[in-house]
Amino acid sequence: MSFQKKAAIIGCDGQDGRLLYDLLSRKGYALLGIARGRTRSNMSHRKRPIDISKARSVFDLVRRFQPHEIYYLAAFHHSAQDSPMDLLKLFQKSQEVHVLSLVNFLEAVRRFSKTTRLFYAASSHVFGSPKAPVQDETTPLAPNNVYGITKAAGLMTCRHYRDQHGLFASVGILYNHESSLRDPGFVSQKIVQGAINIRKGRQDRLVLGNLAAEVDWGYAPDYVEAMHRILNHSKADDFVISSGEKHTVRDFVKRVCARLGLDWRSCVRENRGVLTKQTMSLVGSSQKLMRLTGWKPSVDFEGLVESMLKDARS
Repeated sequence: MSFQKKAAIIGCDGQDGRLLYDLLSRKGYALLGIARGRTRSNMSHRKRPIDISKARSVFDLVRRFQPHEIYYLAAFHHSAQDSPMDLLKLFQKSQEVHVLSLVNFLEAVRRFSKTTRLFYAASSHVFGSPKAPVQDETTPLAPNNVYGITKAAGLMTCRHYRDQHGLFASVGILYNHESSLRDPGFVSQKIVQGAINIRKGRQDRLVLGNLAAEVDWGYAPDYVEAMHRILNHSKADDFVISSGEKHTVRDFVKRVCARLGLDWRSCVRENRGVLTKQTMSLVGSSQKLMRLTGWKPSVDFEGLVESMLKDARS
């Protein structure tokens, strides 16, 4: 089989990595997906695990593979309802994944493959608790948690390599985006799976931390399409990827329960005690992305919920 382009997907086992792998495969890319302890590829060659924290391994990969595109999606997540983690370990692991391993790829591109285009998946958490009700690419970076701090550092690192070394290093500032592939620890999946279990009599109640929390929720397949468009735009830049709308956790619960014929009030209990960190209300504007790439969401909030429920029950 002949391929038009080659791409490496770092973090290929996560929701976005799996969706992006499928998208680029349909577009005819030769693919190398890298995850912790394994690789996947649609090419016939030895699939050796690659440690992205080791510069030599990354240099060897980029020098040999010469990818047209690299999608750096690797992330270290610690949700608001996870058990507390030692702060030192949290900073060390987050810095390793969000910054230091990213630098390995940027340096590899600078040294061995300067025409390679790199996409970095940042997060709306880089804005912290902004004064502006809607954030865009001009909103000041003011992260107030470890995830946001280290993602902001990764964003600034891409800007440095772009401005000082001429690399095509683009950044997507991603707001919440969901699908049936979302990790079970995230609130969207907790709601969907919990409600289905209640409907089937496997569970009595769904406990959530803050029903009033507001979230800019989007459809994950749309967001990986945005990543591809960003790397195929004529100029490297930073782009907000968002739905532009806020919905509360209560809105999500009510819609899921209504579709399953459940009374949400009897299914859900709110317990702020399960939260281990502050939740933020953020909504982004993707006007720049839409204007420059033609991207637009194909699925709205209601369609997102319907899709997750359909996939979970199929």
